[in-house]
Amino acid sequence: MAVFNLTPPETSTFILVGIPGLEDAHLWISIPFTMFYIMGLLGNFTILFVVGKEKTLHKPMYLLLCMLALTDIATPTFIVPKALCIFWFDLKGITVSGCLTQMFFLHTSSVMHSAILVTMAFDRYVAICNPLRYTTILTNVRIAKLGIIGLMRAVLCTLPLPLLLSRQPFCADRIIRHMFCDHIAVAKTSCGDITVNRMYGLVVAIVVIGLDLTLIGLSYGLIIRALLRISSKKAHQKALSTCTAHIFVMLTSYPPFLFSILTHRFGQDIAPHILIILANLYFLLPPMLNPIIYGIKTKELRDKVGKYTCRSS
Repeated sequence: MAVFNLTPPETSTFILVGIPGLEDAHLWISIPFTMFYIMGLLGNFTILFVVGKEKTLHKPMYLLLCMLALTDIATPTFIVPKALCIFWFDLKGITVSGCLTQMFFLHTSSVMHSAILVTMAFDRYVAICNPLRYTTILTNVRIAKLGIIGLMRAVLCTLPLPLLLSRQPFCADRIIRHMFCDHIAVAKTSCGDITVNRMYGLVVAIVVIGLDLTLIGLSYGLIIRALLRISSKKAHQKALSTCTAHIFVMLTSYPPFLFSILTHRFGQDIAPHILIILANLYFLLPPMLNPIIYGIKTKELRDKVGKYTCRSS
């Protein structure tokens, strides 16, 4: 695991406050956090297990679903264990290298998650608009290559965040008013000029999400155009049903992310504990809901999960 050990030993610790203003309620807040996390782990590990065991599910669509499950396991795992240490044991200290490492992997996972959603939109476009060529255009190997490209993009976009912060002089108290090492929250502990840090973080968020949403919109625009050429209502319903799960997953991911990003940077009038709770819900709710959405909306996967559930009972 990469570790950013770039700060002198005498200033090598940050203090994560948790949720400012709600310190007395930390124990109670930890209950839904733990439940969301465990439910997300169970759902996503179930998808990985079922897809891995069932050879009939070794298809591009389910390979993408496994990639999504991996990011949905990783993202909250970078946050929840440390958050529970704060809630339960009041262990608020974190080394600077540990903080920058958490930041790197957390944001890398988020950017990778968006790349997977783009690839899923392309998968749906090919399945609906070029069904006869689907197996030749989208092979498992090609999906794996697209996944590697998405991961490389995520790393290259995210790596400058901790590297830029590592060059900043941090103030004496080094108190981060957050539950995890969010980029802007850490930057605010600096006594230096953080204009470049702010601008880079904002530009990366806008460019990455803007590009991804444009590609997704283009895919669905082409899907709608193809559907308008089909007169059969049954064909319309069948085609749209294949997109429903992906659309729901996007609705649980992009709006909360954009709202969290914008309010954290421009919502000075919003109470800090509201911003922190919203940021954590973005990292906790989608990983919990995504397996449920795909389990309900994808009949083939639902049947396979049901088979293993009945067998275990």
